[in-house]
Amino acid sequence: MAAEDGKKQLLHLVFGGELKKLGGTEFRDLDGLDIVGIYPDYQSAHTAWKAKAQASVDNAHMRYFVVHLHRLLDPDSKAVG
Repeated sequence: MAAEDGKKQLLHLVFGGELKKLGGTEFRDLDGLDIVGIYPDYQSAHTAWKAKAQASVDNAHMRYFVVHLHRLLDPDSKAVG
């Protein structure tokens, strides 16, 4: 499905939280996850991720991630982003 501007919609989720261990991906508190939002393309998701990551730089255990939802929704697609 194309967005209103004609570009293909490639959904991305940005979320984060405190990790149990540095370098890991297991969170300390699932109820405390920060769901930043869902974005229509990688560039806007990256902008949101960067802002949250920079705002939490003083907490070494805090990590934010970008999840390529479009790859989960349509795993056979060849879309990049």
